[in-house]
Amino acid sequence: MEYKIKDFRKELKMSQAELARRACVSRTIISGLENGTIKITTTGTLLKIAEALNKKVSEIFLE
Repeated sequence: MEYKIKDFRKELKMSQAELARRACVSRTIISGLENGTIKITTTGTLLKIAEALNKKVSEIFLE
């Protein structure tokens, strides 16, 4: 599974640390999802990240 988290984060000029803070998840999770070392995470984590990016969960998946 690949995600568009980095693309959306960059569009918002947000650092990984800022996204992690807004989503209430660790920066390690953000980094892992962006670089592909973490491929699977919980729906709750994806929901928090999507909300922090003002996106729907379905929008953060690569097509």
